[in-house]
Amino acid sequence: MQMRKSSRSEIGDRPSWFLFERSKSMSGSCLKFGIATALTILSASMASAQEAVNADEMAALCHGGGLSTCVSATIPAAGTQAVQGWMSPDVGAAWAAGYKGKGVTITIVDDFSSTSRFSGNFGVGVQTQRHGEWTREEASMIAPFATIRSKDFSTSSAVSLAPGLNVLNLSYGMYAKAGYRLNQIGWSPEEASIISYATKGTAVVSKAAGNDAVAVGGVTGGQQDYLDLALVGKASAIFVGALSTNGTTSNKAQLAWYSNYAGSNTLVQSHFLVVGVTGDKTGLYGTSFAAPIISGYAAIIGSKFTKATATQITNDLLNTARTDTLVNYSAAVYGKGEASLSRALAPVAIK
Repeated sequence: MQMRKSSRSEIGDRPSWFLFERSKSMSGSCLKFGIATALTILSASMASAQEAVNADEMAALCHGGGLSTCVSATIPAAGTQAVQGWMSPDVGAAWAAGYKGKGVTITIVDDFSSTSRFSGNFGVGVQTQRHGEWTREEASMIAPFATIRSKDFSTSSAVSLAPGLNVLNLSYGMYAKAGYRLNQIGWSPEEASIISYATKGTAVVSKAAGNDAVAVGGVTGGQQDYLDLALVGKASAIFVGALSTNGTTSNKAQLAWYSNYAGSNTLVQSHFLVVGVTGDKTGLYGTSFAAPIISGYAAIIGSKFTKATATQITNDLLNTARTDTLVNYSAAVYGKGEASLSRALAPVAIK
């Protein structure tokens, strides 16, 4: 049984910046796979890192010091706190009300040490970064007061939690030949910890749905994302699909052509959200860039409802999603609907 954590792209003519599912070959009972870029499998010899003056030096420092998780001291653009054109207007309204993610920790589990980089622009100028540096920057721009941690996904150590509300961002998948049962899989401590947190509701887990235009957990190229399957039905897990734009009632959005959808499993439908990924504005496409938006939203909500549990935050996001901003809404496509930060923040309290 061989499994991998991959950075392959789903369609051959996609440009190199269409990056979302990284893979690492493993053998035996230990799973390790997932982020993809256009039909290219990238090396996954990665260590944890944080963006500082020199990302490569910081990566070496963190890895050499025996750390598997680094707290980001400086994140590019995190201090700008300007609402960008790719964001929902709800973000600016949340900031104006004083909710910016303070007191919440977002851990980005991703690539922080490979040599693979690609270019994009979140509205602060063109940058060329690793996949994890992009997803981390995006989450930090949505929730600028949140504490951001970086965990390289090639390590096998468990993901640690900080005091207070924790949000885990997973813009990757764990792929292997289709047909295995979950009880056949011996997860590494990293993924085992993530699955446990989602099961117990001790961290909000925002999981990119994938970019194969199939139902979550579906077979593509003879493979399945077993991390998706392991998170189905878990209390504080959210699968995140991509819309081609942010929806409004007058200009409804539709699922991006590449995005995985909820499918017929009602357990997936009930934990599936969509958000706009406006690649025409940023040059960045894929559900990899949908998940950090939900991670940021969860942190913002947690900075208002400071005593809420991860499961309560998860349910608040799911139960306040909109369906009136979507073209031909169907639960099998959009799950609960388009995440609405304003509606999620509206209650005086959440249960």
